[in-house]
Amino acid sequence: MSTRAGFIALIGEPNAGKSTLLNRMVGAKVSIVTHKVQTTRARIRGVAMEGGSQLVFVDTPGLFQPRRRLDRAMVAAAWGGAADADVIVLLIEAHRGVTEGVERILENLAEVGEGRRVALAINKIDRVQSDVLLGLTKDLNDRFAFAETFMISAEKGYGTEDLRKWLAQEVPEGPWLYPEDQIADLPLRMIAAEMTREKLTLRLHQELPYQLTVETEKWEERKDGSARIDQIVYVVRDGHKGIVLGKRGETIKAVGQAARAELEEFLDRKIHLFLQIKVRPNWLEESERYSEMGLEFKDGN
Repeated sequence: MSTRAGFIALIGEPNAGKSTLLNRMVGAKVSIVTHKVQTTRARIRGVAMEGGSQLVFVDTPGLFQPRRRLDRAMVAAAWGGAADADVIVLLIEAHRGVTEGVERILENLAEVGEGRRVALAINKIDRVQSDVLLGLTKDLNDRFAFAETFMISAEKGYGTEDLRKWLAQEVPEGPWLYPEDQIADLPLRMIAAEMTREKLTLRLHQELPYQLTVETEKWEERKDGSARIDQIVYVVRDGHKGIVLGKRGETIKAVGQAARAELEEFLDRKIHLFLQIKVRPNWLEESERYSEMGLEFKDGN
């Protein structure tokens, strides 16, 4: 049996369900999923097997109108992921339809999608009636020549198997790019930092999650098979430090417990997690922070 392997970029507006679909395809949680928009910052690769095909999914940051340096670097990473892919899957939220943001993405797809297969995945189909779905499908296919259209619910799994099987036929013939049992192409240090950032994002409100970042400072393997992980949470103001700490340190303690539990499940071993909060007013302008997030600092210009 000939083998196939290729990169599949998942693109769409923030909160379209890209991270949920990536985790569904891989069968494990490798990308942050929260109800808040713009939680994925870097291009995160998840690896799935379908028959003789290896599917390398690239979960890109949501495409939106950037305002800050970090926003611009994230959008550049998203379009970069699409431009490097063998196949592109555009996710649209069924109940939101063709928004201004979707229209902008379709305009850019005319150039970025040239020479590669682009599929449309209408997500969250359980939120609308079938006649609305049919109308949306026609509207989107009139605007862009999609190779195939899929009706899915990434959260519930509807239609995702059909998408997977189609992708397995579309990626190019060639040797696999990763070992068969590997599910993510991301350093464990970054996966650990992303897990902690997800827990912070879920607990904190308004703008604060977008003004903090988490870095894994140390990773120490212990003789008993466990690991000690030291992480730093960077915030931009003293007031934010107090919010992240919470009353009598309750917030950071709860975040640490939740992140540790998820890490132990993911790594299948005992983890000792230590979190420290530091105020760095200009972290959003520091190139080292972008490197830790897997982003290009220069793309923020």
